[in-house]
Amino acid sequence: MKSFLLPDLGEGLAESEIVQWHVDVGDKVEVDQVILTVETAKAVVEVPAPYSGKIISRHGDEGDVINIGSLLVEIEEAVTETSTANQTQGSEDAATVVGSVSSQTHHVDVDDFWVGPSHHSGNTKPVTAMPSARLLAKKLGVDLLRVKGSGHDGVITDSDIYNEVGKQTPGTEVLKGARRTMVGTMSESHHNVASVTITEEALLSQWSKDEDISGRLITAVVHACKQEPALNAWFDADTMTRCVHSNVNIGIAVDSSHGLYVPVLRDADKYDQAGMRKWLNETVAGIRARRIGREQLQHATITLSNFGAIAGIFATPVVSPPQVAIVGAGRIIDKVILEDGVAKSVKALPLSITFDHRACTGGEAARFVKVLVQHLQRPQAQ
Repeated sequence: MKSFLLPDLGEGLAESEIVQWHVDVGDKVEVDQVILTVETAKAVVEVPAPYSGKIISRHGDEGDVINIGSLLVEIEEAVTETSTANQTQGSEDAATVVGSVSSQTHHVDVDDFWVGPSHHSGNTKPVTAMPSARLLAKKLGVDLLRVKGSGHDGVITDSDIYNEVGKQTPGTEVLKGARRTMVGTMSESHHNVASVTITEEALLSQWSKDEDISGRLITAVVHACKQEPALNAWFDADTMTRCVHSNVNIGIAVDSSHGLYVPVLRDADKYDQAGMRKWLNETVAGIRARRIGREQLQHATITLSNFGAIAGIFATPVVSPPQVAIVGAGRIIDKVILEDGVAKSVKALPLSITFDHRACTGGEAARFVKVLVQHLQRPQAQ
């Protein structure tokens, strides 16, 4: 029987959330057959089986956050001539690398220690825990003696500590997946970006009744990036370098029950309105099904958040480094304006554009906003 541990998924991240198991105890699997789906801070990843055989045990439930090196399954390997020969190398090898997954190996230490007197007595209880779990328990005030470990041979993991906290404090929730990622992204932006927000309104008197708002916004952002490319850029404060992009890859903020995702519409200028709508529909469906790959979330050069589709007029959108700008669109409102001295009711689209003032001047940002508004006020996207 062989143990399969959570491998390094090539993300440089220490933990993943189990999204879905595709096998049960007793199932027979083949090499490279997908056995579970996990979500890292960057993408949803399918994990294949490293051996053919029968699933003897399965560790971790859907929704659990687990660390690299945590036991996933134990497999009774199918007997072949090759596997029989390999048994001389030890049947209890722990697999940490599968398929195209990173070839890095991780040595995961487990602390074995006694709680209570240092000598063994009838009243003492041995506790086996991951070092990170022990530190977490100390931080959260969890008594390890009350925790039942779900890891291999009863090892206490971080997830066990979080579960115990939930029992102690009803309503407590461990942030996972996209919500967990958002914590780091927002913290980085808060500490490292010199954010300035400009607000403006686009009057929509020239729009038809069946305009695709998202499509119009995407097209307008592309146009503004072409006219004022300083906001379609990346900035690296460590090297004091700025990369102004010629292609426009727009990150589209998508809200979901699992948290905020920002899939990227690459080369957005190559799409027409119908193509944009098709991409949006397919991408949103993939996010709701939690089937979105790492490559779909990478390389955005600017971000668009249409938060007004839910609620809100103006906001202070948060820039995600290394990008230097984000466009936020609020809820379309009715307002009265004077046109040749006559009061007129029109629809107005509130806009909030946040930029990193380290990489963009106020003039560049203001010109970007001006071009953006002018494009949105046209009768149709061009």
